[in-house]
Amino acid sequence: MNTHQEYGFFLCYNNMEDIFRLPVNPETLEIKEAGEGKSYTIIDLGEVNAISYPKLTEITLESIFPAQRYPFVLVPETGKDRLLQPFEYVEMIKKWMTSRRPIRFIFSGLELEGSAQTHDFALSMAMSIESFNWKLAAGTSGDIEYSLSLKKYVFYQAAPVKVMKGAAKTQQQRASDRKAPAVYKLKAGDTLWKIAQKVLGDGSRWKEIQKLNAIPDSELRKLPVGKTIKLP
Repeated sequence: MNTHQEYGFFLCYNNMEDIFRLPVNPETLEIKEAGEGKSYTIIDLGEVNAISYPKLTEITLESIFPAQRYPFVLVPETGKDRLLQPFEYVEMIKKWMTSRRPIRFIFSGLELEGSAQTHDFALSMAMSIESFNWKLAAGTSGDIEYSLSLKKYVFYQAAPVKVMKGAAKTQQQRASDRKAPAVYKLKAGDTLWKIAQKVLGDGSRWKEIQKLNAIPDSELRKLPVGKTIKLP
């Protein structure tokens, strides 16, 4: 039985108000993980290093926004997820940068064995756009080559300060880029992975939904349309 993988890269903004799939997958996905350790020289001991917290994850993507439908273009010709014009992708990313708000980077995939799904994976991360470089590709009919640098974004917000016996104490709070609803009404074509990806931002959490609603394995391939399920 033949096994192959299907995967895609997605960028979305404002809880999926704007979202698009990269029409051409990058040849490589460069992920940079680094620490902030420092080295010191101590008499009679030599050089030692102090391990510190890791730096924020950085991701670099390089690909093209095609001006025509090549065989390797991954998005459909029509519909909500249709192929946009190259400058439409550019303007959308520039709009996101101007908003000074984070976007969400999603890398998801399926491992297929024949017609059956055997494994899925997903990486979903809030990120800031650090740089966006693009140019018209030479010798093409309007393709745009681009390089996009992203950095992991950590949500935070100011917390009230209470003074107790001369000491200032704060209670740190974290914010989220989405507020998941408590329930979801099933629609035609839904799968638990799609629901977890769309509503919770992480497709790998589909098993939590299955367990919470006691959905049998036999029902996973064809969920009952119109049924309301609870979300974790």
